[in-house]
Amino acid sequence: MNKKYLLVGLLAIDLFLIIICVVSRNSQVLNVSSRAIEEEIISDDIIAEKETKKVALTFDDGPHPSYTEQLLDGLKKRGVKATFFVTGEHASLHPDIIERMDEEGHLIGNHTYSHMQLNAGNMEEYKLELIKTNEVIEKITGEDVLYVRPPYGVWDKRLEEELNMFPVLWTVDPLDWCSTDVSGITQKVVTKVGEDDIILMHDYFETSVTAALAVVDELLAEGYTFVTVDEIMFD
Repeated sequence: MNKKYLLVGLLAIDLFLIIICVVSRNSQVLNVSSRAIEEEIISDDIIAEKETKKVALTFDDGPHPSYTEQLLDGLKKRGVKATFFVTGEHASLHPDIIERMDEEGHLIGNHTYSHMQLNAGNMEEYKLELIKTNEVIEKITGEDVLYVRPPYGVWDKRLEEELNMFPVLWTVDPLDWCSTDVSGITQKVVTKVGEDDIILMHDYFETSVTAALAVVDELLAEGYTFVTVDEIMFD
């Protein structure tokens, strides 16, 4: 009887040790799995953060017969989309450039017909300039024009309902139109820009175009993604 009890006791001890070993091993597996899941979540968060680091590059006053073409070449080479706020006057002179903007996926907006600034006494004339410019662009692209960059940022909200257009202002302005310092223009942008910013530049000056492409290169290296303004305003 003593031997029988001893054998049962030894079997019980062995079974207990096996259970402890299995539990310990499973615990290690669970810890590894938990760490793997945690690392995957962190990795997904980092990827999501990179994917949402957006910025919009916008250009006013064009198209210019040569500088805008240079800019489009540079943007195409870099796989970057931009938003162009064109004047009706220049668009009517260079419809081929407007057509190229549209074909290459850039967003085209209205910058009035003659770069008119809105004031207290010219509302009707200003509205007619917007309508005329829309007609020029729509005739070339076949697309409705929904966005307007009001010259000097002056706007009247009544125009939004009357014309069904959305004003687009800016958050970063390097004043590139009054400088020929490419490096200075570039640094003004890259040191001020942040996620979801809208950068104001002009494609009617050679130094502005050169600086814009330098800005693109630096911000791409910092992990920014360039989008058109509608993706920032209505995302």
